Amino acid sequence: MIQTDSILITPELLGLIAEIDEFKGAWRALGTLAPERLKALRHVATIESIGSSTRIEGSKLTDREVERLLASLEIKKFDTRDEQEVAGYAAVMETIFHACQDIPISENHIKQLHRDLLRYSEKDERHRGEYKTLPNNVAAFDESGRQLAVVFETATPFDTPRRMAGLVSWLNEARELKRTHPLLVVSVFVVVFLEIHPFQDGNGRLSRVLTTLLLLQAGYAYVPYSSLESIIENSKEGYYLSLRQTQGTIRTPAPNWQPWLLFFLRALQQQTRRLAIKVEREKIVMSSLPELAVAIIDHARQHGRVTMGGMIQMTAASRNTLKEHFRHLLEQGHLIKHGAGKGTWYGLP
Repeated sequence: MIQTDSILITPELLGLIAEIDEFKGAWRALGTLAPERLKALRHVATIESIGSSTRIEGSKLTDREVERLLASLEIKKFDTRDEQEVAGYAAVMETIFHACQDIPISENHIKQLHRDLLRYSEKDERHRGEYKTLPNNVAAFDESGRQLAVVFETATPFDTPRRMAGLVSWLNEARELKRTHPLLVVSVFVVVFLEIHPFQDGNGRLSRVLTTLLLLQAGYAYVPYSSLESIIENSKEGYYLSLRQTQGTIRTPAPNWQPWLLFFLRALQQQTRRLAIKVEREKIVMSSLPELAVAIIDHARQHGRVTMGGMIQMTAASRNTLKEHFRHLLEQGHLIKHGAGKGTWYGLP
């Protein structure tokens, strides 16, 4: 049974929850951007989330490489493990964004999400969508790959089905009874899920997918427009430290939830603040720019780059008119120029 009676609601925790909920309530007003602007924000955030979440687990792909890969997902064949992981993560995120309210939290659906997450990973073919059959303790390794020590013991393969059943049951009961704040429920679910480490591989990525799903189901509709994963990637030391501090106590009579709750809620706070700044900047910039200039920035956001030739084709505007708009956007810092001559293209700063 998960013991949440020992959660200490400090003034800092209360303040974090209040600020995040205030942003949640204000999102309707903040989110009044045109649909194409919101789509562009989500596009950028999704690339950041996929890149960061896979890099946390060891991938080497940059956000730009992730973006190029996502532009050609119809290939369905990926040569490297990094590419396979990115493609799977992108597919699952798309499912969650479009069907979050139709995905009940059950063991079968968690297994299905895991199967989809690893759908392109050839190495994981045998175990995807199934609980682990071998121990997968979190260990430290030297540069040659030799294991130095076990950092954290996860649930045994034998205990995993029982403990996952208990976790899912606790979550659904907590959401139904509504005695615990939804942010605390999501936070506890994630840390216990990672402490169990139910699958042979992919647990970290799946935990972040489930975080997004649970927040969306709890009404935090702004989540797709600002990357929580990139905040975690930039605070990896704090992330792992808070996990270890709480996970080491979960199976005791009085778990210490505080380290993880503080890290998780501070990350959510940072996510809302980043998004508020982005939205306000969007409103100021877009209200002061001509329609053609906005179209150029939109194209750069959605495709990672924009070219003179591409905009001539798309808008039928003259080269001289577009040249003038590109010049102003460069001078104002909205675009950065890359390459020269026929190879010239423009990206966002």
